[in-house]
Formats: sequence, C-alpha cells, structure tokens
Amino acid sequence: MLRFRKSLSRFFPGQHSLSLRRLHARSSRRCHPKSDNDDNDEKIRRRQEKPESHMHLYKSRGQHILTNPRVLDSIVRKSHVKPTDTVLEIGPGTGNLTLRLLEAAGKVVAVEIDKRMVEVLHKRVAEHGYKDRLTVICKDALKTEFPQFDLVVANIPYGISSPLVAKLAYGANPFRSATLLLQKEFARRLLANPGDSEFNRLAVNVKLVADVEFVMDVSKRDFVPCPKVDSSVVIIRPKAEVPDVNLDEWWAFIRTCFGKKNKTLGATFKQKKKVLDLLRISRTPFSNGESTSNDSNYDCSNNASADNDEEVDSSEEDMPMNAVFRKKIIGVLNSGGFEDKRPSKLSNEELLHLLALFNQAGIYFHDHSISSPSDSDNVELAAALSS
Repeated sequence: MLRFRKSLSRFFPGQHSLSLRRLHARSSRRCHPKSDNDDNDEKIRRRQEKPESHMHLYKSRGQHILTNPRVLDSIVRKSHVKPTDTVLEIGPGTGNLTLRLLEAAGKVVAVEIDKRMVEVLHKRVAEHGYKDRLTVICKDALKTEFPQFDLVVANIPYGISSPLVAKLAYGANPFRSATLLLQKEFARRLLANPGDSEFNRLAVNVKLVADVEFVMDVSKRDFVPCPKVDSSVVIIRPKAEVPDVNLDEWWAFIRTCFGKKNKTLGATFKQKKKVLDLLRISRTPFSNGESTSNDSNYDCSNNASADNDEEVDSSEEDMPMNAVFRKKIIGVLNSGGFEDKRPSKLSNEELLHLLALFNQAGIYFHDHSISSPSDSDNVELAAALSS
C-alpha cells in the first residue's frame, strides 16, 4: 500500500503534501482550540470593518450601503478628486465612501438625515484621523442650503434622485462635476438621446445646462441590504455656456411638447384645449406689466400679419379669435418645418429654435399667474423638469 502511494505521488506531487497540510491543520486545532476571547475579537473586528452589518437599515428610505471596495475605489478615481477640493457627499451612510474621499480631498461635507449614521460616521472618521477635515450636516438634503463645494460624489437614495439632480443642475452653487450612483433605470433616462425610447423631459432639461457621462454599472449584490435593481454611476458636468433662454418659458414649453412625446407637434398643437390655453397664457401680461405680444390688446390677426409680413386673409375677419390663433400656431410650425416632427426625435438645438419662433410670433407657454419654482423648492423644480 505504501509502495502504491509513493508511485501515485510521482504523478500527483502536490496531493501528498496537501494531505499532510490538512493533517497538520487538524492537529493544530486540537492542540490550540479557539478561545471565547478570540471569537469576541473576531466579531469586534468584523463590526468595525462593516458597521452596516449590525445596524438596521431602512429600504423604504433608500438606505442601501455600497460595500464593494473595488467599486468604491473606482468611483473616487473616476471623480478626479484634487487634494485642494471640497467634496459634497449626500447620504454618506456608514462612511465607506467618505473615508476614501477624505484620503483624496482636502475636505468633505457630508449631508446625512439619519442620526444613527452620523454617530457611526463620526466614530469611523475619528479612528482614521480625518476628524478635522469632515463637516457633517444632519438635515434633509432637499431642504438644506449647501455650502460652497467643488465636486459632488454620492450614492444617492433612489427616492430623491429626481429632485436632487434638479437641485444640483439648476442650483446656485457652481461646481466642477457630480459623480452620482443612481438606480440603473433612472440613469438610463438621464443619459437618453433623441430617438431613444427612454428619451424624456428629464434628459432634455438636464442636458440644457450640463453634459451627462456614463461611467459603469454596479450590481445590486454590491449593496447591503440588497436592493431589487442594479445601479449605474454617471458624471454630470455643468456646461461652461448655457443657452440664453427664459427657464420658466423653456420648462413650460418642454412640458407641452413631451406630454405626448411620440405625437407629432402638429397634432399636439391643433387640439382645441391646447389652443385655448396658449391663447389665455399669451394674453397674460408679464410680471413687469408689459404684454407678451407686440400689441397690448393682442389682436391675433394683426400680429399674424406683422410677424409674417403678409396680408391678412379677409376671411380671418369673420373667424373667432381662437381659430385665428390656431392658424397662427400652425403657421409657426410650418415655417420651421416642425409640424410633422415628434418631440422624442428633436435635439435641444431644434427645440430651442422652435421656442424662439413661437416667442417671436407672440406665443408663450409659461403661465405667469403661477409662481416659478425656486432653488429651495426642489420637489416643485423636479416636477417642472421631469413629471
């Protein structure tokens, strides 16, 4: 038998040594069994490394902690953080991303609404010696005013993605870029281009003022607790120059066009209710007391002739005002070749051109009797941009 084992060892040289190692390990465990103190030390070590493992996390609040170190490192690397940067982190949780940001940045401002998370965050940061470079704001990110910052790097709770993106994109604080970990479906909507099935108002409005870049997908298995869907990382970079357009007017115009994004613009603007709404809005004076039209009495037929430098058809004198206004709308669409086009296939440049044609003809979309959403009213702002 011994001779047979020796012969086998010539063909499987590692097998014999493997058996010896296993035998040695078993004898070591018999001679040096684990003590209770060893078990306690192991538990403490694991808790220190992963504090989220012993804390109750609320899925309803979007509390999903990213735990994959490779993904965390990649997010920081792709953000191009400088040693002089102040980084804004929204929803830091237990600090897995925060610690890495503190290694790369000069300062981190973390906005966290959960006091339990704040306690863990302070403790972990102090243990690593970064206490002086971290500022924690224990408030709702949508309701608090952000201090000045250079970058945003954040794993955003899914439930506030839309209002938070709106607050960043249209907020008063200038910044270099925002690296955001978002629900994959939301990220796809944000990245969509004209002609894509996901192309929507949110993409149109965000891309008016910023460029959006896809970075990578992140598996749901990289989070604790595991969410139902995968995530994606995107980078939002504000544009150096944005179009000179009244934002209230732009948002209202995009809302009108994308109410039925796959419908032709001609079909959308020929609807009687839409014509009457636009007629009412276009006759409403601006807040400065000036009329939106060239004539304060807003004679549709006269405006049509003035804008188009054409004689008014004698039959228009007997037409009701809404019919004349409807004809004027269709005339604007035809002049730019937009009547048979669909909003879902138009670029921002084309949409801006169409809005300019409408405004030049005295046709407006923003109802000035309704107050405009401000930077602080982020839910309203998000509704204006995407709902």
